[in-house]
Amino acid sequence: MTLTDEQLSKFHTDGFLLLPQFAKAELCDTIKDIALAHLKHKVPPVETEYEYEAKSKEEREKTVGTGVPHFVKEVSVRRLRQVYERDIVFREWMENEAIRPILHQVLGESPVITLAHHNSIMTKMPHTSTETRWHQDFRYWHFENDNLVSVWLALDEENSRNGVLEFIPGSHRMHFSAEQFDEKEYFSQTFKQNRVLIETKVSHPLQKGDVVLFHCKLLHRANKNLDDKPKVSFVYTVKGKSNRALPGTRSALFDEVELALP
Repeated sequence: MTLTDEQLSKFHTDGFLLLPQFAKAELCDTIKDIALAHLKHKVPPVETEYEYEAKSKEEREKTVGTGVPHFVKEVSVRRLRQVYERDIVFREWMENEAIRPILHQVLGESPVITLAHHNSIMTKMPHTSTETRWHQDFRYWHFENDNLVSVWLALDEENSRNGVLEFIPGSHRMHFSAEQFDEKEYFSQTFKQNRVLIETKVSHPLQKGDVVLFHCKLLHRANKNLDDKPKVSFVYTVKGKSNRALPGTRSALFDEVELALP
């Protein structure tokens, strides 16, 4: 499968693209069942809601995930980290051959999975999850350029009630000043210029098997989960083969997996 010229143009213009029903429902169910088992037992490495709220920008950049601290055992898990090594089912999805030509198109060169970033099962647990504030992933990553794209798989329905992704179209092509971000590098909702831009936000309800591609500089966020069921999603990130991680940074600490065209 490859993108049409219209789809490719839309991705480059908006910074994101929806691929409806890309993954089979059976695969989504299998991934979700394994993920829920790991979540139940808090299998490390994980990130908790406690860590997400408390960590500074510098701490987030350095964290590799060590499990749940003894004093926050009852705090809900926000994400399972390093899922590529957790289970062969996770690994096979990240190495899916059908999506490789699409990733080659949007990156303009051979795609390579970076295991340093995302590589996660993302959750919004009912009643205990927190809001994901407006941010650009690239502000926490360290590469020679911004040719990175994330692949988000909805394992079940995602909507405004349980924390579906929201995007600001075209924000990956905009230049922002430091004052537009707060001390934790979130896009400030109190800054007047930002509020005007935030009004342009869009979101699309997702169904099981839907995939969303989005650029690493695209501003995005999600509400907390107000539903009674966990929202569980799978996300990993690919970069262009020539885009090197900067030595001495977290981005360079983990292996990479090249995705050759089938």
